Amino acid sequence: MGQPLPVTLRMGAYVAKQKLLGRKRFPMVLMLEPTLKCNLTCTGCGKIRQDEELMGLMLSYEECMASVEECGAPAVSIAGGEPLVHPEIDRIVAGCIARKKLTMLCTNGILIERAFKKMQPSPYFTFIFHLDGLREHHDLMVERHGVFDKVIAGIKRAKELGFRVATNTTLFKSSPVDDTAELFRYLMGLGVDGVIVSPAFSYEEVDPAHDIFMSRDEAIAHFRQIHEQAGPNIRYYHTPQYIDFLRGERFYMCTPWGNPLRDPGGWKGPCYLLTDQRYDTFEEMIDSTRWEEYGYGRNPRCAKCMAHVGYEASTVVHAGIVDSMRMMSQNLLS
Repeated sequence: MGQPLPVTLRMGAYVAKQKLLGRKRFPMVLMLEPTLKCNLTCTGCGKIRQDEELMGLMLSYEECMASVEECGAPAVSIAGGEPLVHPEIDRIVAGCIARKKLTMLCTNGILIERAFKKMQPSPYFTFIFHLDGLREHHDLMVERHGVFDKVIAGIKRAKELGFRVATNTTLFKSSPVDDTAELFRYLMGLGVDGVIVSPAFSYEEVDPAHDIFMSRDEAIAHFRQIHEQAGPNIRYYHTPQYIDFLRGERFYMCTPWGNPLRDPGGWKGPCYLLTDQRYDTFEEMIDSTRWEEYGYGRNPRCAKCMAHVGYEASTVVHAGIVDSMRMMSQNLLS
């Protein structure tokens, strides 16, 4: 999935500046969670099963904008919880766009009509709809009948209104290869701008009896089949190198500080998926986290992780000239 040229140039200039300044750790995407409340109870979600004391709290518009400024990342992914339950979500989105941040709002689609009444299309803004498969599989994973149809209706309406639209698919052991490949082809037919795909993280909060999470080898084999069956015409909302990584053709260590998380509890460390400590400031999180204790081969909780929130930034940070040209070509031509 390509980005509009001004967005591509701003992102590229930011990364180049950080490298020229010799900064070892810098954020790429602020993961902003104004609320952890959600209107679904998805089977594989650890978010709704952790931080119970925070479920009733929300970040204000002012707190969200202060976090955007404090972090300084060129992109903001507004997640949760379900962001559309937040009463100020339209102001939060508008505030990010006004700061020329690449802004992505992740949603399960249930309240999308509410968003259409308050938000306007922008080259800096993308709706990202959660969609784990075709009708039967998706409704099973979100534990509610009819959600798939609501998401598809929302995608169609968003495109009619001129919004940029992407989808986010999480892969579990039970994700049918044929179903997922067909989903991606179907989404291309709807005009979806890009698809995000990532193996599910093995949340400790999810009952292990469900046995839904894959090992690395299983995830690689699973994605390879999906990638090949889906065909060459899928617009992935990823760097080409991340797709190589999912296919097992490249190895990266994760870059947990690349996608820092701010939620009502503060700045979460060490990463979007693990909660070992919370900090009052972004700087404190960066300076105080013992980064050497985390990552593949260092921490057993990281052993299965191939999540884009940990590895997408790695593909950018470690990109050489050839990789940079591949990314630029994808952005400009897709």
